[in-house]
Parts: sequence; C-alpha cells; structure tokens
Amino acid sequence: MSNLAAQRLAPTQSLRDKALEILRQAIVTGQIAPGELYSATALAKELGVSVSPVREAMLTLVNEGALEAVRNRGFRIPEFTEQDLAEVFDLRLLLEVPSMGRLAGMDLDDAQAELERLVVATEDTVHDATEFLARDRDFHLYLLALRGNARLVDIVRVLRDQTRLYGLGPGANRQLRVEAAREHRELVEKILHGDAAGAEDVMRRHLEHIQQDWYGGTPTATRQGA
Repeated sequence: MSNLAAQRLAPTQSLRDKALEILRQAIVTGQIAPGELYSATALAKELGVSVSPVREAMLTLVNEGALEAVRNRGFRIPEFTEQDLAEVFDLRLLLEVPSMGRLAGMDLDDAQAELERLVVATEDTVHDATEFLARDRDFHLYLLALRGNARLVDIVRVLRDQTRLYGLGPGANRQLRVEAAREHRELVEKILHGDAAGAEDVMRRHLEHIQQDWYGGTPTATRQGA
C-alpha cells in the first residue's frame, strides 16, 4: 500500500469521498490485497488525514461488499467464490448489454473525442495490468454515464469492483488485455455507427471473454445450456 502515500488528499475535496475513491482504486488494482488485514488508522496515516473519513469510506465499502469488517482487527477483502463471480456477470450482462444497444440510438457527437481518448488509454496501457484495469474501468463507466442514469453507473461500478475480488488470474496476460482493448474500439465503432445489435453483441462477447478468459469462469449462456 506504499503507493497510497503519493495520493494524499487535497484539502478542497471531501475527505471521505476522496478516501473512498482512492480505496476503491486500490482494491481494483490489487494494492489492497486478499488475505491482508488493513486498519483505518494505518491507511489514514498513509493518506495524511484523520482516521474518521477513512473509516467512513471503509464502512461504505463494507456496505458495497468490497470489504468486510473483522471485529477488533480491521478490514479485509471478503472471500469471493466462483458462484459469486457467476452472479456478478449475470447481472452485468443484464445491465450492460442492453445499455450499449440504447447508446447506439443516441446523439453522441459531443462524446466522440472523450471516447477516443479512453479507448486509446486502454490501448496504451496493455503492457501494465494495474494501469489497464484502471483505464478499463474509466472506459466502461463513462459509456454507462452517457445513458444519463446515475444509479446504473453506481450499480455497475459496485459489480465491477466486486469482480476484482476474485483476483486478476489470467488477466495478467498481456495478450488478453490487447484483445480487450480491441473490443473496446469495436464497441465504440458500433455505437457511433448506430448499430444497436452490433453494440450489444460486442458487449456480450466482451463480458463473456472477461469472465471465461480472465477469471476462468463459465459464461452464463454455457451454464444455462444456451
């Protein structure tokens, strides 16, 4: 967790919100690791703030299922099983696939430059698993934000963060990240060309590839005999 010291909280930001942002990112990128115990006091010292906002942020993560409290000891990442992984991807398929189809029917002229920047950011970070995961998260949450539904973004963000609790696994393989970045570009092209069915197909394949190839899970369609 030594990298957290470089992310000291700016005084103009809500300390609790910024602490929450940093801790979420640390879970996503593996800086907060499974099997380790973390105290709000120690993390607050690294961030250069009082304990209260850090503890509040950690309790929020407990409510989201990304951390669990261990009585009188601290916080840790909870056990995340293959069944948990399957349930998360079931929900992500239900939410993200049709959302990409709906985006294809929207006027996104003002978003094209930012979409290109985010796609390039994932392409440029395929050599670094930690950086790629952060940019991948930015890309997908921005796409969902274009729908204008803040609750959708919040739900999927929590689901994505829970997915990372299963560990990176084969996702550390550079070629898998190259393929994921390629699918990002294909997805944006389908959306901007108004191809709703194509956008949904790419998003479905993308999620199934992540579930199966990155995490070793069984895609929903296969489990259901589709």
